[in-house]
Amino acid sequence: MGDDRERLLPPKPSTSSSIAGAGGAAAVARSVLQGMDYLGIKKRGQGVRSWIRVDAATGSSQIMEVDKFSMMRRCDLPARDLRLLDPLFVYPSTILGREKAIVVNLEQIRCIITAEEVLVLNSVDSNVLQYVVELQRRLAVPQGDFFGGAASPDYLPFEFRALEVALESACSFLDAQAAELEIEAYPLLDELTSKISTLNLERVRRLKSRLVALTRRVQKVRDEVEQLMDDDGDMAELYLTDKKRRMEASFYSDQSLTGLGFAGLGHPASAPSSPVSSPAESPRMEKPLSISRSRHDSFKSPDGGGAENIEALEMLLEAYFVVIDSILNKLTSLKEYIDDTEDFINIQLDNVRNQLIQFELLLTTATFVVAIFGVVAGVFGMNFTIPLFDRPSAFQWVLIISAICGTVIFSTFLWFFKYRRLMPM
Repeated sequence: MGDDRERLLPPKPSTSSSIAGAGGAAAVARSVLQGMDYLGIKKRGQGVRSWIRVDAATGSSQIMEVDKFSMMRRCDLPARDLRLLDPLFVYPSTILGREKAIVVNLEQIRCIITAEEVLVLNSVDSNVLQYVVELQRRLAVPQGDFFGGAASPDYLPFEFRALEVALESACSFLDAQAAELEIEAYPLLDELTSKISTLNLERVRRLKSRLVALTRRVQKVRDEVEQLMDDDGDMAELYLTDKKRRMEASFYSDQSLTGLGFAGLGHPASAPSSPVSSPAESPRMEKPLSISRSRHDSFKSPDGGGAENIEALEMLLEAYFVVIDSILNKLTSLKEYIDDTEDFINIQLDNVRNQLIQFELLLTTATFVVAIFGVVAGVFGMNFTIPLFDRPSAFQWVLIISAICGTVIFSTFLWFFKYRRLMPM
């Protein structure tokens, strides 16, 4: 993988020039570029991107520096499609079928697939390098040679093989992230149920944010594949090899028919031109129009066996739709486990809150009972004289009677709480 990375990455700029010479060149360039538009230079410079080109015939790869407009002319794509592949912006996963290319934006894989080549946006990401290496490996082995036999009659064309590798890479990347999230989530949630702390709650919050973001990305890939499977016209647009073959066949047929038409239009130079024979030219003028019309109709729908071809592509997409759906179900189960853990924690917190309320109720009742002794002490602390103060056992009787009254009042409150089921007894 290290050799492949060095081979696929763009070459580093040379640093052999001296600093003194660079200073003199900078002074000269400053005088030359004084009247130029720096914003325009910067904008034009930003349009050049590094692409990895994989040839369909040989499977070889090379690094290309191509600007946006050259890429638009090369692949016959509008600017908005290339904007989907811009690494400076974050766009959802998309698979677009165009006249001569397929625009693929699946997670880290951003490429343009044509009938002759695959143009992958160059990146230091390991998934991009793995995609290029895997595509080259599959192109090196002809279809049908895995078991030593001949090629299958229902083989996949080049664009579908490249699309299959892109879908496989995206599914593997999403599945690895889902597995990593599961490994981190379940022990953390179990720890949170045993010990509720601010640190564990913060970790679960971050985990849930990552889960929601990953679920949204997986859901977008699933919806894109499902939408592509539901529309036969979109799937027919992905058959680049068939469209190229029909285009070449129609071009050759146009050339042959045009040659026959010009051969049939030859007249002797000495023959005079008669105005009576002029109406006979109208069928010959209509012939090129009918040829172009039939060629346009051949581009609109695949000829002979198109349903079987679309069914083959649908089976390919359905296989990866099942994989994406299983990843989504795995993330949904993890989200349900997090929701169940949150419900369990809320129940625990409600239980603790109820216990605190019960304790506060008991404490308030005990405070009321103790306040009775304060009332008795306040009454007997008045500055007046009664015969009860002269008896030695009067103080003991006051304490006993006050304690009995307080106990009776406290027991009455407890019975009332039990009767109203305000607290378990």
